[in-house]
Amino acid sequence: MERPLVALVGGETLLAKEVRTVLEESKPAPRIQLIFSAVEGSSLLAADADEPVVMLPLNAQSLEGAKVALLAGSAASSRRAFKIDTQGGPVLIDLVGALEDRPEARLRAPSAEPPGMESGTSPNQAIHVIAHPAAISLTLLLSRIAQAGAIRRSVAHVFEPVSEQGQRGLDELHQQTIAVLSFQKLKTDVFDTQVAFGMLARYGEEAEEPLEGIEQRLERHLASLLAGWPGVPMPSLRLIQAPVFHGHSFSVWVEFEQNPGLKTISQVLASGGIDVRPEEPPSNIGIAGQSGLSVGAIAPDANNPRACWFWAVADNLRVSAENAVAVAREML
Repeated sequence: MERPLVALVGGETLLAKEVRTVLEESKPAPRIQLIFSAVEGSSLLAADADEPVVMLPLNAQSLEGAKVALLAGSAASSRRAFKIDTQGGPVLIDLVGALEDRPEARLRAPSAEPPGMESGTSPNQAIHVIAHPAAISLTLLLSRIAQAGAIRRSVAHVFEPVSEQGQRGLDELHQQTIAVLSFQKLKTDVFDTQVAFGMLARYGEEAEEPLEGIEQRLERHLASLLAGWPGVPMPSLRLIQAPVFHGHSFSVWVEFEQNPGLKTISQVLASGGIDVRPEEPPSNIGIAGQSGLSVGAIAPDANNPRACWFWAVADNLRVSAENAVAVAREML
């Protein structure tokens, strides 16, 4: 049988490269049509792993024949793909959240959804919006913790990597790091402030996207995902921009109705598919390119006998890519 065709819009982006890696690891792997974000011009010849790859411009012809279109480019390219999508066209899976306001959009996160939620509930022409990767990771963590003991309340600090802003975010942090050490002028096109060597609660006024807007989207997605897990309360949340290239890090405080103890908590997390590292806490560097969520440094709160602290990390690009591909498999 001929393998199904998957269109990957925004093939030039970091996120699309991660999606492509996950797709190629699938068994059997689908055919992939790479599409760059522009709507005009001819095919684009780009370098990928030292080999040239061809990307088509975004138009009706480049989407033709695809059963699924994974939208991993800019918000503008996602909206363009929706406008040119016709009846009988591919199912749209939006990884950048540009289409979440559409009435037919559904927020998806297969790795954090309750068992059976996806079965028979996804009309083929719906728009599937992949939740913010930090919302997916926190839902996975809190839902598993709640299986060890009822949660009374929780607080989560989320440390955002610059790769959430794509290649331009990586380039800006790289340039700023060099500039600070060599006393040069800083490039601030993306964040409108210095990110290198600092922690930020807000970006500059001229930033491309305000950090508080990202925090609101994270809260909105987390609340929607936790609605599928009755008994898991919404945590108090704070998003902090960290001067790191890849990987979300989470500092989470959880107060139980009755503390089940560190041993029980660790066993429940491990049985729930979470990588628990009691000896050496995980880092965002070590999780790069890895699947799932890693948790370590689980410790009791010295000032509250019913509470514990958790440290967790996840590869943000991998989380988004794997959940998008999981939705695509449902459609295929």
